[in-house]
Amino acid sequence: MSTPLVLAGQEFSSRLIIGTGKFASAEALRAAAQASGAQIATLAIKRVDTRFGRDDIVAPLKELGITLMPNTSGARDAREAVFAAKLSREALGTDWIKVEVHPDQKYLLPDPVETYKACAELVKEGFKVFAYCMADPCLCKALEALGVAAVMPLGAPIGSAKGLETLPFLKIILKECQVPVVVDAGIGSPSDAAKSFELGASAVMVNTAIAAARDPIAMAGAFKLACEAGRSAYEAGLAATVETASATSPMEQFLSEAMK
Repeated sequence: MSTPLVLAGQEFSSRLIIGTGKFASAEALRAAAQASGAQIATLAIKRVDTRFGRDDIVAPLKELGITLMPNTSGARDAREAVFAAKLSREALGTDWIKVEVHPDQKYLLPDPVETYKACAELVKEGFKVFAYCMADPCLCKALEALGVAAVMPLGAPIGSAKGLETLPFLKIILKECQVPVVVDAGIGSPSDAAKSFELGASAVMVNTAIAAARDPIAMAGAFKLACEAGRSAYEAGLAATVETASATSPMEQFLSEAMK
């Protein structure tokens, strides 16, 4: 059996974290979440309906027993991110917070300086901080030193579905970081998720690839299987790559025994 994922002291059997944006309805989100087997979902605090109205997305997730990871999406600097985090703790009763700071609305790339500042403040405030950031090994180590619960480097720009474009840097981060590493943003297919796990990722975060699929429920199921396969492959130990051929059934031994 695969070892459990441990984030902020909690254990989870699923290593797939889902996003909650772009779904046609709360019902569609619930169905996809159930099919994915995910036990953690991230949601923007600005989308939380504290009146629990018809389009509330919190209720269906809680019904499935999914742990909420509110995020600060929309924050343009550290000050706004800290404010959003405190608002989410008040509204949702959780000290989990995914820090997202992206002032540029065209590319939505995380601001490394403001992200670091926000994480430093929120760690001091007692939050369990999940830092969405560029795939920068130095930044990830600096965030780790602050005491974040996990680093969440991007594979590609948010919603691009381009896959693991930052692969060389992800490999370094996975090798050097001691805190959990969650590959976040840009994952476009189940094979991207499987590859992330084969490299040693602790978890992956997927939203657009599921929500924007022709059949989100079926795609959620495909990601569930891919995550399980990728993690199982990592734990089994992948064969080392070599530059030359290596016969699986050496002819020399066969001929030697046959000619005796």
